[in-house]
Amino acid sequence: MRLSSKDLLGLEDIGAEEITFILETAKEMKKIVTSSMKRVNYLQGRSVVSLFYENSTRTRVSFELAAKYMGAQAVNVSVASSSVAKGETLIDTGKTLEAMGTDIVIIRHNQSGAPHLLARNINASVINAGDGMHEHPTQALLDMMTMQETFGTLEGLKVAIIGDIYHSRVARSNIIGLTKMGAQVQLFAPSTLMPVGIEHLGAKIFPTIKDAIYDCDVVMGLRVQLERQKKCLFPTTNEYCKFFGINPDNIKGAKKNALWMHPGPVNRGVEMTSTIIDADNSVINKQVTNGVAVRMALLYLLIGREEF
Repeated sequence: MRLSSKDLLGLEDIGAEEITFILETAKEMKKIVTSSMKRVNYLQGRSVVSLFYENSTRTRVSFELAAKYMGAQAVNVSVASSSVAKGETLIDTGKTLEAMGTDIVIIRHNQSGAPHLLARNINASVINAGDGMHEHPTQALLDMMTMQETFGTLEGLKVAIIGDIYHSRVARSNIIGLTKMGAQVQLFAPSTLMPVGIEHLGAKIFPTIKDAIYDCDVVMGLRVQLERQKKCLFPTTNEYCKFFGINPDNIKGAKKNALWMHPGPVNRGVEMTSTIIDADNSVINKQVTNGVAVRMALLYLLIGREEF
């Protein structure tokens, strides 16, 4: 069995059954990631190209390792030193990569919808690794996998997402995915960082951070994306941490076994204090491991063999 589409462009395009299928496959892939011999031949002879128009460490390296662990040829295109810098269009770049025999193009772009444009114009599979302020589907999938490993199900979980929701494609994908899987998503951010109409995706907005976190199973912090802000949207980072950040005072109402999560990179002392980041129930590093497993699952399901 494979995915219904040749591409993974966003969680808004797939249903709960397909999300479950991806997460179940990722469980099998994690056995490879955590083994001493990280090499299988499911994608032997296949080629995977990462085309990142924005900086990345976790996502880019995670996809590269996922491809290599499965036996594929993995290539990273440095956009700054490629023909893009000479004025080549996204479609022409995609067609050039396809003409070289590329099976999957993994794209991160600062413009929302860029992966969709590319997918419509090439036959190779396209995976959205983050587009503008739209979606980051693989991050949401690995987040859901991490929650599911701990609680056994996503149905009925209360998940608080705290931070720069306005600029966050991670927040949007998580709201869409978690809602489809039966979880309740609760949001809090400074008013300047809360997008108008976000509640229409199925989340609930709360007036204070303590209200949003109260009785939650999961508390997820989001990075303050200063690089996307045209003007200062909050006074100082110290004030942000005190009034809007995830710190010991603000999380008192969460469940005792609540998970602390963050898509990374974390600005210590801004979105989260070190006592939270390094706590026993922080699963930030586990999220990173699960990211490789989820991306292996997607590569496999898009172009791999029919059966394990």
